[in-house]
Amino acid sequence: MQITQTSTEGLKHAFTIVVEAKTIAERTDARLQQLKHTVALKGFRRGKAPVSLLKKLYGEGVRGEVMQAAVQDSTESALKQHDLKPAMQPKIDLVKFEENSDLEFKLEVEVLPVIEPVDFSTLKLERPVCEVSPDTADEAIQRLAEQQRAFADKADDAVAEDGDVVVIDYDGKIDDVQFDGGKSENVSVQIGQKMFIPGFEEQLVGAKKGDEKQLKVTFPETYGAKHLAGKDAVFDVKVHQIRAPEPVVIDDAFAEKLGMENLEKLREAMQERIVTDYKTISRSRLKRNLLDALDKAHVFEVPPGMLSMEEEQIWQQFNQELQRRGQTLADQDKSEEDLRAEYRLIADRRVRLGLLLADIGARNNITVSEDAMREALFRQASQFPGQEKLLFEYYQKNPQALQSLRAPLYEDKVVDFILELAQVTDRPVSREELFKDPDDED
Repeated sequence: MQITQTSTEGLKHAFTIVVEAKTIAERTDARLQQLKHTVALKGFRRGKAPVSLLKKLYGEGVRGEVMQAAVQDSTESALKQHDLKPAMQPKIDLVKFEENSDLEFKLEVEVLPVIEPVDFSTLKLERPVCEVSPDTADEAIQRLAEQQRAFADKADDAVAEDGDVVVIDYDGKIDDVQFDGGKSENVSVQIGQKMFIPGFEEQLVGAKKGDEKQLKVTFPETYGAKHLAGKDAVFDVKVHQIRAPEPVVIDDAFAEKLGMENLEKLREAMQERIVTDYKTISRSRLKRNLLDALDKAHVFEVPPGMLSMEEEQIWQQFNQELQRRGQTLADQDKSEEDLRAEYRLIADRRVRLGLLLADIGARNNITVSEDAMREALFRQASQFPGQEKLLFEYYQKNPQALQSLRAPLYEDKVVDFILELAQVTDRPVSREELFKDPDDED
């Protein structure tokens, strides 16, 4: 076997590998000898069939099997000889593989970068924490009650007021031309909720059952569909019904409707849930701070293939989101080239942090226990009542799916390991600041 390195460019390595015809022939004959003792041929006792006959019947298949094994073995030898750790499945191009000739192929492999983690004890991180006041549970219960508030039909001659629900048909036009999504029937609009275009709900105040009105509005400049943003529109509206909100009563009976013993038990459960939610968000913000710090402290080249795969995955998700919104690239403020450049930076960060966390985990023998995996499986199964058995079978038969379940558990364990060594300081914040999206520029 001859292994010749033909090029090295960053994390990319290329080789030409030749396995001599003699070696292929010897391995093929050895495999046929093995088959001789296992294959039953008519007219021959087991193990007595001549190799020449076996070669005629199975030679082509055996040779293919031998060559495949030779490619795998020589690839592993090349990687071991040059101390290379592949980042992805190596690319193999067969050059010569005819019978009675040397096997020759080209091997291209992208390897993992050399990573030197920083001293984690030097990392200074802030964990935003928000105290849960005694009134927080009551406020949450009030919001829950408001969401479940019942509405009763008002008299036919009653007018719509702020807070009422108005059931309408509407047909929107821009310059007397209908537009996609601008027409619907029997839509419930609660005045004051600001769920529609600015000015739409307000113009329903004073309407009565049976009224037909024209509402004039202007789509916001920042409206999601670019072809509508900033445009003046007219909606023809027909009012079918007006419903008024009924009083909200928060008592033991209300708690019982939610499956709780009484109002006090509901308050305790809500308080406990809020505390858990705050801690979850607090940890999420701390983790984001840690990843930002790790990203800033570790700059290294990432395997181009991994980067391209991650970038393409992000781009596909972006296009799927556009389709869900009914938008196209033409509706965006930036060109495709600029958008792809942004997503490439995001992909680079994700790949780099993924490689870094994997390296830290490997260096420190961090693993995910079988108990943790079982718990994750049961959590996943609980989301599909009645289909638990099918879900368990799916994960048993799909190692890649099981790995996708293991990956976030592994990442959290590595994050916890780093946080134990880092300098973490709690910083009191308001609820609004705690829940604010770190990527929200506003």
